[in-house]
Amino acid sequence: MIKVEIGYVNARVRGMKGRLLQPEALEKMLHKPDVEAIISQLEGTAYHEDLERASVQYAGIYCIEHALRMNLVRTYRTILRIIGGEPFAFCIHIFLNKWDIQNIKTVLRGKHVHIPHEETLACLVPAGELDEATLVELVKQPDIRSIIDMLATWEILYALPLTKAYPRYQAKRDLAVLEYALDKFYFGRALASLQGRSYNEAIVRNLLQTEIDITNIKSLLRLLRDKVSAEDGRAVLIPGGKHLDVAFLSRLMSQGGEDALAGLARTPYASAHPAGRLAGKEISVYEKELDRMLVTQGIGAGRGDPLSIALVIGYLWLKSNEITNIRIISRCKNAFVPDDEIREELMYV
Repeated sequence: MIKVEIGYVNARVRGMKGRLLQPEALEKMLHKPDVEAIISQLEGTAYHEDLERASVQYAGIYCIEHALRMNLVRTYRTILRIIGGEPFAFCIHIFLNKWDIQNIKTVLRGKHVHIPHEETLACLVPAGELDEATLVELVKQPDIRSIIDMLATWEILYALPLTKAYPRYQAKRDLAVLEYALDKFYFGRALASLQGRSYNEAIVRNLLQTEIDITNIKSLLRLLRDKVSAEDGRAVLIPGGKHLDVAFLSRLMSQGGEDALAGLARTPYASAHPAGRLAGKEISVYEKELDRMLVTQGIGAGRGDPLSIALVIGYLWLKSNEITNIRIISRCKNAFVPDDEIREELMYV
């Protein structure tokens, strides 16, 4: 492959970053009366081409959803083309491979609850290594066992954790067993590939370890709420976190209830600490704040060394966050949610 200089890569990414929507554009979108008005606003942005293509088959909220997916995939493919065969390219692939995990989870969930193929396909974002054709074939499989077998036949690595976890899933019929297996495999493999001391690897490793912490906290809260035993709960915790190791989280789980919450309040994640009891509402609020912390850190990474991949990483988080916000506004407008309530769901960072 052709090698490129990081300065060239960052120059191209700065140009792409300049086409992102400003906060005032999102605020303007928030006050639009309906989905059609949102489409009209987006037609004057970098989403114009994708909306034009999507409008051939879709209308309204479905047009926006399809256009956003196409735009995100096109953006990631552009980034990979710009980077080419540079040694640091694997760091970007680690970030994009999260979409493979998310897509496989979506396919498994769809099959688990018997969602029609078309609805599952509409939720997929082929931005990782699994392309659209591969995902379509997975969705067509008759059951979860067949999905795993197809991944194994194609020698896709994600078949390994799913094959090992399948007997437990079959016994419990709990999809979380397969989802946790995928998460553990992804994070473990990613961290194992980041053993170097370069600044680029440090950026990605730091974000991954923070994401592990946040994923584990979310799991801990649900386990406490559902009164799962510490022994069973330990099996779903992911090793390799930045501040919270599995032993610490297991001790919190053993303490249970308010003592566990008090323990979390003494960690670097205290600013998102849930007040009150572990009711569903409190957990969802806490999870939102944890997500905000992670997105803020991801975007903040873009302010690192200008001769590193910091700008690329920060841009990828910004782009993902922008699309998430547009999707939230569009879906809420389609459901006639009041503006004030929509604003609470947005992530301005």
